[in-house]
Amino acid sequence: MSILRVATYNIHKGVQGLGPARRLEIHNLAHAVEQFDADIVCLQEVRRHHRKLEKHFTRWPELEQADYLSPEGYESVYRTNAVTRHGEHGNALLSRWPVLDTRHSDVSDHRFEQRGLLHVQLLVEGREVHVVVVHFGLIHASRERQVQRLGRYVAQEVPSDAPLIVAGDFNDWGAQLLKPMAALDLRTFDGVRLPTYPARLPILHLDRIYMRGLKPLSAHVPHGRAWTRMSDHLPLIAELEL
Repeated sequence: MSILRVATYNIHKGVQGLGPARRLEIHNLAHAVEQFDADIVCLQEVRRHHRKLEKHFTRWPELEQADYLSPEGYESVYRTNAVTRHGEHGNALLSRWPVLDTRHSDVSDHRFEQRGLLHVQLLVEGREVHVVVVHFGLIHASRERQVQRLGRYVAQEVPSDAPLIVAGDFNDWGAQLLKPMAALDLRTFDGVRLPTYPARLPILHLDRIYMRGLKPLSAHVPHGRAWTRMSDHLPLIAELEL
């Protein structure tokens, strides 16, 4: 029996607060990711670079955020979703297991929100496991179309008998995507509420881990003052049986 420990976390680009109260949290986030002790870490709102903030914060890491957050011995994969005036940000995956292949698919639904799927193929104990990291839109109709596009992508790019994990920030506060995801044979932890947003008083279950060909064992959301400071989301950590 192989148990995979999987975490998903929207890191809010490594910076918290507004205006003069802005603070750099990327160093604390690196310690947090290490504490997950996860085989696979799915990250959203990861900066590739930001010219303005790099000058503002003296301790801005020299490495790109995905590489900086990657614990020793892990492989990191990053793909840009959004290009902004001062930089780029997107999804990342950190893996204890070897990376076989990486792909990216643009699922932007309108010009105001740039969104993408990061697809990473891993070799876990001799078996190919596919992981798709998502960050869906803020509008429900957009999210429904993004699920349909995810379904078409998976049908085309992931073998039907391969274990598949789809994790990330679904922005699905009304749990309205559970049925369309189940129609794709992607299931999550049934009947368990794991609110991750906002970090200070979590009431919305925005971050989820769906799976196909794996068995859900357990899931939890860490709490405590340190977690409320690092991002506007809390991480979700799950154990799955392969």
